Amino acid sequence: MKPGNSQLRIIGGAWRGRKIEFAAVPGLRPTPNRVRETLFNWLAPVLHEASCLDLFAGSGVLGLEAVSRGAASCVLVERDTRAVARLRAQVGRLATERVMVIEADALRWLAGTPRPFDIVFLDPPFHSGLLQDCVDRLEQHGWLAASAWIYVESETGSELQLPLHWQWHRDRQAGQVSYRLARRQAGSPA
Repeated sequence: MKPGNSQLRIIGGAWRGRKIEFAAVPGLRPTPNRVRETLFNWLAPVLHEASCLDLFAGSGVLGLEAVSRGAASCVLVERDTRAVARLRAQVGRLATERVMVIEADALRWLAGTPRPFDIVFLDPPFHSGLLQDCVDRLEQHGWLAASAWIYVESETGSELQLPLHWQWHRDRQAGQVSYRLARRQAGSPA
């Protein structure tokens, strides 16, 4: 492993046990194994063939885990150049065309041409103030399928105003991390 990189493992699916190297950049905190296991148990009934978006991808572990467990595809959006380089190298090692890595600022990327996703992983840097703006843009600009699932990971106690057509489905806490799964209701405007 190169200096400045860290590792973790994919915990389920076709790539189970595969090591993932990621850039050790300030503020990057991969979702812990037990939180990932809970999240993917929640998503198991809807993950097969889903199109996923991992904003603030960081290590890419959420998107890679989703594809490993049967998602059709995942777009990983990350702005840190070192993290993007590691993500691209990792995707190359996995030899998959089902994962696309995009180097971009999440909010600027969400201002582009939308495509609806079935599942969105939303885990911005803690205390960044980006969460509400991302949620609003996802809903207002056509980034979500009619019955999309949105995973939100944030610091404990962070406030979030859900759009009208979203409801919390699951909600847990692990230490200083709050992790929640929301569902966008079918029939709401896309």
